[in-house]
Amino acid sequence: MSATRTIERTYPSVRTVEGGGFVVHRPFPTRMLMDFDPFLLLDEMGPVDYAPGEAKGAPDHPHRGFETVTYVLEGQFGHKDSAGHSGTLRAGDVQWMTAGSGVVHSEMPDPSFVATGGRVHGLQLWVNLPKRDKMIAPRYQEMPSEGIPIATSDDSKVRVKVIAGEALGVKAAIETRTPILYQHFTLQPGARIVHPVPRDYRVFAYGLAGTGFYSDEQLEIGPQQMIVFDNDGDTVTMAAGAEPLDVLLLGGVPLNEPVVRYGPFVMNTEDEIRQAVIDYQAGRMGQITH
Repeated sequence: MSATRTIERTYPSVRTVEGGGFVVHRPFPTRMLMDFDPFLLLDEMGPVDYAPGEAKGAPDHPHRGFETVTYVLEGQFGHKDSAGHSGTLRAGDVQWMTAGSGVVHSEMPDPSFVATGGRVHGLQLWVNLPKRDKMIAPRYQEMPSEGIPIATSDDSKVRVKVIAGEALGVKAAIETRTPILYQHFTLQPGARIVHPVPRDYRVFAYGLAGTGFYSDEQLEIGPQQMIVFDNDGDTVTMAAGAEPLDVLLLGGVPLNEPVVRYGPFVMNTEDEIRQAVIDYQAGRMGQITH
């Protein structure tokens, strides 16, 4: 017998400013919730409308010990790193960057976008790496929108982009270092889905647009809220009201390892953090050629 998970708690996202001055809405880490093992951070970037000359980004900064997952909903994000890798992410694209032993990168809008302005909306998720993978070589998985599998329910009222894991019988194309699901659901008005999730995954939803009704209790929750499901069950239930519902479903198997973080470095011990700072300052993570 399958059991639907109930809602353990909800967390509102907190508005903050990052990088060169762009606004994000962050459900964690905050004073209320530091992390959600195996995830370290979730930022909703925007939505924000930039006038010509206004667009902002995050200049050169390092990472070690985890992965960053950038998912663009609207607009575009330029990127460049110390390994000579560069490109532009556009609406629907995903970049899964495994920082591993260390990389310096920048996330800045292309000059053409700065010149014209426009709307920017995206998400960045930080995924912790297990101790065994903290110092692996950096790696990128660039997935254009057309390469991300999409599944639709039999009644065509539920659509899901499968970034990681499996949904409605469709498997993701991206490889993950640990078991993870990352799925973008769009439910038409009145639609409802009972979606299977592995019992050993911790799972949460994050509303992007529209009001959702979650779990068997049909708890009504609006956008920019993190909905944490309990661990007792193998399905989650989501439903749309009178308007379409856009919602992310994320989950993973907890690492249950020590987490020591210092800005852009996330390791298992303070000594490893000190070494990361030394390595960065000594230029061992490279530098970006502009």
